[in-house]
Amino acid sequence: MKTISKETLAMLREKYPSGTRVELVHMDDPYTGLTTGDKGTVRFVDDVGTIHISWDCGSSFGAVYGVDIVMATKYN
Repeated sequence: MKTISKETLAMLREKYPSGTRVELVHMDDPYTGLTTGDKGTVRFVDDVGTIHISWDCGSSFGAVYGVDIVMATKYN
């Protein structure tokens, strides 16, 4: 399991607090059913930096730091 620094983890938790709206840019998992542009709401960031998201489509896949890409949005 890859570990991240305490500083990086703190940055992720500051950038993606619970309730933050995000948009999927890229996910390295072909089985999620998610596509670029899908939107969701951050639930939490765990201790290894995975951003756990409740996607609007009903999915609950997490975005893995350093692999998947999501961006915070200012719109719903």
